[in-house]
Amino acid sequence: MGIVIGIDVGGSTTKIVGVADGKIKNPMFVKATDPVTSLFGALGKYIYDNDISLSTIEKVILTGVGSAYIDQPLYGLPTAKADEFLANGLGAQYMTDLKDLLVVSMGTGTSIVKVMNDKVEHIGGLGVGGGTILGLSKLLLKTQDFHHIVSLAEHGSLDNIDLQIKDITRYPLPGLPLDVTASVFGKADANAPAEDVALGIVHMVLQTIGQCTIFASLNSTIKDFVLIGNLTRLPQCADIFPRLEEMCNVRFLIPAHAEYCTAIGAALAYINKKICREVG
Repeated sequence: MGIVIGIDVGGSTTKIVGVADGKIKNPMFVKATDPVTSLFGALGKYIYDNDISLSTIEKVILTGVGSAYIDQPLYGLPTAKADEFLANGLGAQYMTDLKDLLVVSMGTGTSIVKVMNDKVEHIGGLGVGGGTILGLSKLLLKTQDFHHIVSLAEHGSLDNIDLQIKDITRYPLPGLPLDVTASVFGKADANAPAEDVALGIVHMVLQTIGQCTIFASLNSTIKDFVLIGNLTRLPQCADIFPRLEEMCNVRFLIPAHAEYCTAIGAALAYINKKICREVG
């Protein structure tokens, strides 16, 4: 089998990875002003940087919202499309060796996919994610520079932003320690430092995603939640998700190449002979 290339095409970003002999080869991220430019730029750069001959590429598999703009083979290569939720499930399962799991794709918004052995099912999602962080930061911090927002948040404190259990009672509630959030932004002051506001926004988004994932698992036996997507790179993940693990007896995992799991899963959809729609 030749190289199978999986490509996750977003609105303006493209993630690409090659899979050959069961191994992941050099994941790559490219950003551009539109999906088509991003896609062709990513594929061309990937082939060039890795010294790949077109004749060694067996298949190109596209997924993601931006793949809807593609209706002809790329560079004349055999090209197909895989369902994004299927790709999420296959990629996360492959990178963790888990059989049963919930896959939480944290992008502009958030989707949740349930995987049980060979069955992959999209069970829902929420309109909270990276887009929420950028939108609220534009309103409250007058910036949509994601790196700047993250940098501010790393120096912030929630003490004067979120209302905690200890602010409304002297004693812990059943299953709720005193430092658990009772109300997001419940103590926010109009003059709060930008660093605190930034942390409050990031904390709200990640905590909401974590709690919704736990709620989504309540009618199943699944306790392993695999986080994928760009938001897994936020440093606050290391604080927020372990705390939810302690409180709820679940496990959140961020696998290697978490932001590339959907692209990996797209390639695996073809390799594992799942349903792929031919292009052209």
